[in-house]
Amino acid sequence: MEAVSEDSLSELMDESTPIQADVTRLERVRQATQPIVARLVRPILASRNWLSQLSLHPPRTVRNATVSSRLSPWLAPIVYPLGHRIVLPAYFSHIKVVGQEHLPTTGPVILAPTHRSRWDAILVPFAAGKHVTGRHLRFMVTADEVTGVQGWFIRRLGGFPIDTKRPGISSLRHGIDLLEAGEMLVIFPEGNIFRDPYINPLKPGLARLALQAETLKPGSQIQIVPMHLQYSDPQVPCRTAVRIEIGPPLSVSQYMTGHSKQDARSLTADLTQALQTLNDRALGSAPEAAYTAPQH
Repeated sequence: MEAVSEDSLSELMDESTPIQADVTRLERVRQATQPIVARLVRPILASRNWLSQLSLHPPRTVRNATVSSRLSPWLAPIVYPLGHRIVLPAYFSHIKVVGQEHLPTTGPVILAPTHRSRWDAILVPFAAGKHVTGRHLRFMVTADEVTGVQGWFIRRLGGFPIDTKRPGISSLRHGIDLLEAGEMLVIFPEGNIFRDPYINPLKPGLARLALQAETLKPGSQIQIVPMHLQYSDPQVPCRTAVRIEIGPPLSVSQYMTGHSKQDARSLTADLTQALQTLNDRALGSAPEAAYTAPQH
């Protein structure tokens, strides 16, 4: 396309009368059709706004949007007994639970299990849930797991999401609220699923949350219970054997020295050591023990 020169522009400007006539004619057409166009466009725009609300990819919410969780009064009494009595015995060849005497039955508790499979979310309640401690568990899980059908169940079984890369204030605040209410909260301190037989570096968030909750409500006596899950096959195919060991709890109040960063490092280090001890013990024990039925 040729560029329009200044001479060409001047020639057009000299022919003002025909152009002016065309402009006047176009203006009349525009004024006459404007009401018709408006009536046609208005419902189209309205439908676009309506469709945007049904989008499969809704607008991203703010990072600190309100986070909540609840236990469905009808779903939990169905799902957990169904899992304990039918699903787990049918899928696993053996399940052995050791150390249930270390589980507190009162007061705020954080269960800190290793994370080796998605089955952990069912096996942890089997080992430490309501039929053992008299209390339902509340789960802090990664945000990408609280999606689809799985997310529907998690949200109604006391779970709530957290972005492990950029934890939102509301997720942490909700975790603290649960501890202040004396709940038993499950946090996987490694953050993600690891199928190797090692204790992977723990995220500092668990210790920080526990210390913050103890600071906000002195004397609450929060306890952190280490748990170790070992599968005979890391890929967890059907008829895999499982060994779950629960260690003695760590008392958060003993780490309150007034130096928050150092306190968190000390608590994280001791929790790492506690999990390592359970891991070393598990490596020396085969998980092929008789299936342990839930205690009622």
